[in-house]
Amino acid sequence: MIDKNINCFRDFSTPPEHVNFLAKKLFGECGHILDGAIAYIEPHGGGPIEQHTHEKNHLFVVVRGEVKVLYGERVEIYRANESFLVKGDMPHSIWNNTEETVIMLGISLKKED
Repeated sequence: MIDKNINCFRDFSTPPEHVNFLAKKLFGECGHILDGAIAYIEPHGGGPIEQHTHEKNHLFVVVRGEVKVLYGERVEIYRANESFLVKGDMPHSIWNNTEETVIMLGISLKKED
């Protein structure tokens, strides 16, 4: 379990409708990049609980562990050192697929016209 009282997790927060999931913004807007964040996802953690859509796309990099990504009815597995793009208009959610803490980088991108 993540101890939120440890100083290195001071600026982390849990996004709405996520469980056992801490994230921290790393940088802001730069060209087509809206922002970047790092996330620590505990076993059985992830989210959002109900798949969602939004106006931006996400580029994710799995640093440690393995995630299960739900795209509507489709399921994909991504492991350490793999990256994947989630189109914001596709219903999705991301879950830890292991019994260890997953570390993942996320970069939010503006949608291309």
